Amino acid sequence: MPKVQSFEHETGGHSRRSRRTNSSLAEINVVPLVDVMLVLLIIFMVTAPMMQHGMEVKLPTSRRAASNISNERPIITLPMSYRKDKRVMLGDQAVRSDVLAERVRQQMAARADKSVFLRMDGGLTTQEMMDVIDRLKDGGVEDVALVTDQSKIVR
Repeated sequence: MPKVQSFEHETGGHSRRSRRTNSSLAEINVVPLVDVMLVLLIIFMVTAPMMQHGMEVKLPTSRRAASNISNERPIITLPMSYRKDKRVMLGDQAVRSDVLAERVRQQMAARADKSVFLRMDGGLTTQEMMDVIDRLKDGGVEDVALVTDQSKIVR
């Protein structure tokens, strides 16, 4: 609400009272708001990496440097637990190997690039990898790129 101040003003020997309104806008102190937002930002920055749930896969290593992986192709992960439950990860979803071909076919239907990335645990056999590659080929995949871990290379 505007404050009303009255004061006397003398002009030409006459004293005259006038009213002047001093309209000051209500000022909001944003410093506490900024402090709270910065604390929340720090909390989210610290907790975000911990919220990523993934499957532990020990990738095999290679000597050659591969080109950077783009997120355009689907990623199929073949974990060590494949031996027991015959499940692979199609992106973030666990899929049984007997329905893998159909699920991949659904994803590849609208894509021009019919290639995928295959990440597999280094402890699995080549035969297990080939079984999954055969199912991917049945699903319409033309190219399968193997993902390796180059951080453990001894030069």
